[in-house]
Amino acid sequence: MGFISSTAMAEELRLITWGGYAPDDVVAQFEEETGIDVQVTLSNNEDMISKLRATGGAGFDLAQPSQDRILGVQRQFNLYQPIDLARIDSDRIQPSMLKATGEATGMNGKVYGVPAVWGTSGLIVHDDVADTVTDYTDLCDSAVAGDVSYRLKRPTLIGFAFAMGKDPFAAYNDRDAYQSILDDVQQALIDCKANVKTYWTGGDQLLSLLRTGEVKAAMAWDAGGWKLNAENPAIRFVAPASGALGWIDTFALPRRAENLDAAYQWINFVMQPEIAAKITNQSGNFTASVGADEHVRAELRDAYRTSFDDDALNNIKWYPPVPPGLEAMEGQVLDRVQAAN
Repeated sequence: MGFISSTAMAEELRLITWGGYAPDDVVAQFEEETGIDVQVTLSNNEDMISKLRATGGAGFDLAQPSQDRILGVQRQFNLYQPIDLARIDSDRIQPSMLKATGEATGMNGKVYGVPAVWGTSGLIVHDDVADTVTDYTDLCDSAVAGDVSYRLKRPTLIGFAFAMGKDPFAAYNDRDAYQSILDDVQQALIDCKANVKTYWTGGDQLLSLLRTGEVKAAMAWDAGGWKLNAENPAIRFVAPASGALGWIDTFALPRRAENLDAAYQWINFVMQPEIAAKITNQSGNFTASVGADEHVRAELRDAYRTSFDDDALNNIKWYPPVPPGLEAMEGQVLDRVQAAN
């Protein structure tokens, strides 16, 4: 499908997205090739929902919410419209991610999102402890006591559950089963408290802890691990044995978008491997574009390939939509872990 001639009449694309997902050089190239002006609004999941709720799905032609933040919002507020997959150059998109996003955003036989940018949380380890820490629960090994850090947030609950041989995502729609999993994870995290140097709360804090050697193993995002690896090859991001936890930020069409042609042109434009690589170089996160890693700057590409072979990629546990009430249950567990002696 061409992205130049089909919508020459469109004058403006209003894009609400995350920082790094619409680099200046990518916007400039798109504008030059299409004649469409791009107006970029930087946002996050909560802000996107708030802005689109305020207008009933108007004001933007293309949004980039995370895949687990679409279906519940759509059911409750009707903010989006279905994607016409016939207008997407789907051969440019990683099949496993296209499938995962289709399942996470599908309703009544229609799909409300396609994958754009993805990332994971897993383990950042120093070579000194790499043989010991290969899964989330290894952060509790006595050999690394005082040398570990993780957040008291829901990804830690999910990661520990998988490492304990459970499937929390399969229990999402069974409150009792999910609470049983949470109870087991709660006890494991309470027992692990003596191992924890500190519960990190911000990315800069975590990177500092790892740079200085105060912490040698942590549960954190892949992009942070790759950034540290570029500074110190002895630190690297590892996909845990039970599977990295994966998120996908999507392309979604607001219900009252005015320039759908421009939106589809942008999607197909940025999923070209060479263009997608520019987004990765800017944001530090990889895209769903097939072959884009070939064009990413060498140190980031090599760190990515070291972290994710085919088995690790296929073992990623993609976040499904969160049913109402689950985060409140998780919050109670995290509060109890925080308060435990």
